[in-house]
Amino acid sequence: MTSYSRFYILNLIFWGIVHSISAKNDSAKIDLSTPQSSVITQLKFLQDESYNPELSAKALDGTGVSQEELIELTIKLKQIYDGSGHYIDTDMIPYDPNYKDTLKNNQNTYIVVASFPQIYLSKVGNKWLYSKYTVSKIDEIHEEIYPYGTSELLEIANKLGKKGKLTSKKYFGLYLWQHIGLWLIIFICFIGHKIFTFIFEKLIIRLLIKFKGDQIANKFIAPVAKPLSFLVIIIFASLVFPILQLPITLSQYIIKFLRAFQPFFAVVVIYRLIDVFCFYLEKATKKTETSLDDQIVPLLRKSLKLFVIVGGGLFILQNLEFDITGILAGISIGGLAFALAAQDTLKNLFGSLMIFIDRPFTIGDWIVSDGVDGTVEEVGFRSTRIRTFHNSVVSIPNGNIADMTVDNMGMRVYRRFRTSIAITYDTPPDLIEVFIEGLKQIVIKHPKTRKDYYEVHLNTFGGSSLDILFYIFFAVPTWTEELQSRGEVMLEIIKLAEKLNVRFAFPTTTLHVEDFPEKKSLTPEYDQSKEDFMAKIKYLTESTQANVKN
Repeated sequence: MTSYSRFYILNLIFWGIVHSISAKNDSAKIDLSTPQSSVITQLKFLQDESYNPELSAKALDGTGVSQEELIELTIKLKQIYDGSGHYIDTDMIPYDPNYKDTLKNNQNTYIVVASFPQIYLSKVGNKWLYSKYTVSKIDEIHEEIYPYGTSELLEIANKLGKKGKLTSKKYFGLYLWQHIGLWLIIFICFIGHKIFTFIFEKLIIRLLIKFKGDQIANKFIAPVAKPLSFLVIIIFASLVFPILQLPITLSQYIIKFLRAFQPFFAVVVIYRLIDVFCFYLEKATKKTETSLDDQIVPLLRKSLKLFVIVGGGLFILQNLEFDITGILAGISIGGLAFALAAQDTLKNLFGSLMIFIDRPFTIGDWIVSDGVDGTVEEVGFRSTRIRTFHNSVVSIPNGNIADMTVDNMGMRVYRRFRTSIAITYDTPPDLIEVFIEGLKQIVIKHPKTRKDYYEVHLNTFGGSSLDILFYIFFAVPTWTEELQSRGEVMLEIIKLAEKLNVRFAFPTTTLHVEDFPEKKSLTPEYDQSKEDFMAKIKYLTESTQANVKN
């Protein structure tokens, strides 16, 4: 054996002993006695300066799992932490060997990250290990953090990063492959933003203009295009950024930034789409006869925008990992206090909502309610303004109107006209019949009267007149037209009476002198027998029956 061979064998033996001692020292450094030490062990041996996944895998409960699978799972577990932007502060992890979770029935368990309750450590003998359940869920959680094939891209990036000069040196704290990947993502996002903006601003707008939607296209869709494009780009960046596996101290802020901007741009898009929705709603309300629903659109627009802003703000805070439970509780308590302090205001608000929903009247209607008689001029959120016929304005709280009986004169299909036409007692019966028939013809010939129902009859014997009931309806929408039609009918009645020489009666007092020299008494002489009177009654009865049959 040559001297060179002896030197080579001694060299191998030396480095074997050194490696064995180093492995024993690493094994001696493994501490799984507390939750804190187990998490430190799992993460420490996956760092670049102390990379040893075999030792990291010892923090996992490997019952029924091969060593190769455990190594792969412990690497994926760290990728879950990094990809979700969770910085594990080991100083906050309990170091009590007998730690018990009071929220889990005092069991020896510890949840590492609150947003991943499936990932927890449990005590097995004298060791704290990631539980069997956690080990079984790592692949599933990893797929959620790296969806749509990004997990395969992560493997490719890791393989490329471990080869050649891509991982030989760090520049500004990042490997060369990470710099390349970061600039590649920025470039793709920039190009993607331009493409999506072009699609939304050009293609969709042209499509809307083609279908005569140029007004809505220029006014509403164009402002939506850019934030919608940013939303798509932010979602894309959130999916691919974790592939770079940047240092957690940096990536946690970038991931939170991306998560916060997702609901932000979503809120901007929805906020502007509300204007589109209300634009079509306004067009629909303009087609209705009532003007009351026109006031619902501004109220709905403001309410929807306020709801979107508040809801979006809560989502942004939640994605930034703020505890919004206290905020929601504060809003609830504040809302209760506000409701108690503003009962009348809320009553009026709900009253206005009931008016908008039930629509007992609309603007311009003539209503009568609890001594108020006038035209509805404005329906607000707190009160309704009514212009009386004295030209004064009465404001009634909407809460009171909801409980009042409202007689809507403006919703009448027909407007009634009822009067008594008084004629003198000396008018002959035949002339009375002709006059009544003439009154009916006036109703029939007038263009704005109801033809299917009216009543014109000799009705009562008045104190100084024979009274004819004149009961008709006008088919007119406004009070002014009603008065005009009523005047026209009354003029026709006067003309008819003048033509037939029918005299209208008025209250009179007639003095009859029973006996006067050289004058015949006005008292009738009843010189006929009972039989003669009965015969006259029989004749009149038969004549009446014949007239009725005819």
